[in-house]
Amino acid sequence: MDFETTKAQRAAASTKIVIAGGFGVGKSTLVGAVSEIDPLRTEALVTNESEGVDDLAAVPTKATTTVAMDFGRLTLAEDLVLYLFGTPGQRRFWFMWDDLCRGAIGAIVLVDVARLDESFSPLDYFESKGIPFIVAVNEFDGVPRYPTEEIAAALALPPEVPIISLDARDREQAKGALVKITEYALMRLRESLTVNAN
Repeated sequence: MDFETTKAQRAAASTKIVIAGGFGVGKSTLVGAVSEIDPLRTEALVTNESEGVDDLAAVPTKATTTVAMDFGRLTLAEDLVLYLFGTPGQRRFWFMWDDLCRGAIGAIVLVDVARLDESFSPLDYFESKGIPFIVAVNEFDGVPRYPTEEIAAALALPPEVPIISLDARDREQAKGALVKITEYALMRLRESLTVNAN
């Protein structure tokens, strides 16, 4: 007599999320805080050679920088695995963004309120590519706090783009941001399928 298992095993679905933003906003920190594996990092020392090329004034204690990507993994549910790709923040490495974002369902754009002007290029990038994104304000120690509505207005965000505040070092808060972008990306997908069906 043959027996079948009462619970059919479902294959886990995997999806790609990009963590983006300017130089020193906490992308590597967020990937490291939430990844269930030791994150793969492609970091190099910040040296005197980068003076005049990279603006280090706002992050004078930063000793390393991502030169290609950060990679991590998080299992959100038994059947959903997120692969995390952190982009390099320095403008001279932005040519890699297209490859890193290929196949991503969405992105988290990290911002630092002390350097909001550095957020416009990453936001423009995802808007132009049509990749769903949320904005996550990384609450650095000693930096003023502002209501998310004020930050959204300062960044000229469309009203439908979610904006949250978090501490990129905190695993649960970082996980919450990943859940938020996953939900938002799925909602956008459902909306586009509905529009195309009509």
